[in-house]
Amino acid sequence: MLARASEHYRKELRGSPRAIDYLKRRGLTGEIAARFGLGYAPDGWRSLASAFPRYDDPLLEESGLVIAKAPEDGNEAETKRYDRFRDRVMFPIRSVQGDVIGFGGRVIDQGEPKYLNSPETPVFSKGRELYGLYEGRSAIRQRGYALVVEGYMDVVALAQSGFGNAVATLGTACTAEHVQKLFRFTESVVFSFDGDAAGRRAAGRALEASLPHASDTRTVRFLFLPPEHDPDSYVREFGAEAFERCVAEAVPLSRQLIEAARSDVDTATAEGRARFVVQARPLWSALPDGMLKRQLLGQIASVASLPVEELAAAPGRRVPRRRHGPPPTAHGPRRRGARCHASRKTALCGRCCWKAAGGASSAPKTTRRSARWKAGTARRSG
Repeated sequence: MLARASEHYRKELRGSPRAIDYLKRRGLTGEIAARFGLGYAPDGWRSLASAFPRYDDPLLEESGLVIAKAPEDGNEAETKRYDRFRDRVMFPIRSVQGDVIGFGGRVIDQGEPKYLNSPETPVFSKGRELYGLYEGRSAIRQRGYALVVEGYMDVVALAQSGFGNAVATLGTACTAEHVQKLFRFTESVVFSFDGDAAGRRAAGRALEASLPHASDTRTVRFLFLPPEHDPDSYVREFGAEAFERCVAEAVPLSRQLIEAARSDVDTATAEGRARFVVQARPLWSALPDGMLKRQLLGQIASVASLPVEELAAAPGRRVPRRRHGPPPTAHGPRRRGARCHASRKTALCGRCCWKAAGGASSAPKTTRRSARWKAGTARRSG
């Protein structure tokens, strides 16, 4: 069903000078368009009717290609059906196995939304899939890292410029499942974001998604381009070598974590340092155990002007309040739930407390009773 729709969109692209001109203006060749299977959805309400024998096939609606709106009276015979994608350049989304599982459509002129994705279906979930991963598997292994960008066009344009290792999320924030899938193909991931506020927020979400998977053998870095550029425009203006240098200078995860925790914080004050620790602790705790986590603890402690040992204490741990008697001694621990006869000032319960009087014996009460009984028996026998 989806493969047939993809073929239909490709045929429509060949017959649309307007769509072809748009792709050429973006610097794409016919070769790269064919590699990614780009197509075009005509500006008509029922274009797919010419590609499928039954436009009312329920699978068209289930796959997200057609939208069906039933009338208020519930009469299914009067249900209105129309194409979801109209007048858009079409980007087929493939699974890792190469099967078409969904589509992304981009407007050619001005319009909203700029990108339109397939809805969630039994075979397509935006929180798990990445655009361009199937096409970029070989380049990811060859270059040694995956480059995560924000748009479909960035992926295709970067592939045109020699960066075939680029992938994109599907209109959603990066998730832990995205990161986990990427680490199946490489040990290094670079996130590329715009340098504006929205890009910083997206970087924060990508950081949180990456932390549970940032083991000692993996690297995660963050690339921030000038606010007026995306990867596509940056490469076209400055060239592939300049973009490669930006990638080499990308911020490592350890530094990004510190910067994220100290954002909007004045670490020159005690209050600011306290807030920094509060913001850094959950990020640090999400890291897997290892040398990276240990080293970051030292960096956080340095910024917070705190001893590492004090910072390493578990957050929120409640210290039990000592009600009666001293803490446990070498004789053994206090038993939870045992009754304490604290009404006696110095004669404390032998089950859970030791005698607290200064200079008195620290032996349990039962031991002292046995000693007194033995002493009394000795006097009587004497």
